Amino acid sequence: MPAFALGIQAVWASLLTLSGTYGQLLDYVVFAALLFYVLAVGGVFVLRIRRPDLERPVKVFAYPLLPATYLVGALAIMVALLVYRPAFTWPGLVLVAVGIPAYYVARRIGVAEP
Repeated sequence: MPAFALGIQAVWASLLTLSGTYGQLLDYVVFAALLFYVLAVGGVFVLRIRRPDLERPVKVFAYPLLPATYLVGALAIMVALLVYRPAFTWPGLVLVAVGIPAYYVARRIGVAEP
């Protein structure tokens, strides 16, 4: 169990709950969550193109129509959030981006595994 990461997440979540309303927190998180969902669903397409011979123990229902429809919808929501809620969307995205160097620092000091 990644106890250190869970501890950091618990402290961070506690600080966030003191920083604003639930709606504001949701606005910060939604764009980042959609970003990762889009990357995951897009990964299905990439994997099927790069590794067509790979065994597929889990089938994607209505491939490629359903995943492509999801990508279009999620990207549309992301664009709308960038246009209509930029005050919350950009800071949420910056918080996610801060995790990249934090990961490399944690890996360097031996807290995170590669």
